[in-house]
Amino acid sequence: MVVKIEQIKDAGLKLDEPIAPGVLKEALEGQGSGEGTGFQATAPSTLQATLRKVSGGVLLTGGFTVHVGAPCKRCLADVKLDLPVSFTINLVPESLARGDDFKDDDEKAMEKKERTQGESGGTFELGEADEQVFDGKTIDLDPIIREQVLLALPMNAVCREDCQGLCSQCGQNLNEKKCGCETKVVDPRLSPLKNIKLN
Repeated sequence: MVVKIEQIKDAGLKLDEPIAPGVLKEALEGQGSGEGTGFQATAPSTLQATLRKVSGGVLLTGGFTVHVGAPCKRCLADVKLDLPVSFTINLVPESLARGDDFKDDDEKAMEKKERTQGESGGTFELGEADEQVFDGKTIDLDPIIREQVLLALPMNAVCREDCQGLCSQCGQNLNEKKCGCETKVVDPRLSPLKNIKLN
């Protein structure tokens, strides 16, 4: 999903676009890195975003809900999650980002103050938004979406907070029924000690 700078008018540009299934798949399966997340997309997602030109750059505010599924960490049952994602990113053209290399700290501080002075996006200053560099002509939203999907994923999926998991001896799902296995596992090396009788 690519946006050209000339598409962003003075009033801004609003997007309500479906996210390509390939973008979600690439993020979740970690294509290129060889490491998957263990999650799969279960339903399509739609990006709602607003782009506004500010201080030579673009302020991107967006959100979507990513629908994913994964096996429960404890009992391996299928878990479906609807994860809300929202983000604000200050996109800076390469020309402005490169220009900072040749300026001293006072000039950088003065420019940052000028950029953020009087321009706020609600309850935050522009300087507080995450910054990313773009080529100055087009904004590719796919890498941003992939990054936001990965940031939204939980470390592990569980079917419920009080999931009992699987029995370590017979593999029975303890959420469905108790298995009757002895819960206290004795180290087999110490089992001969059970035969000692003390008077």
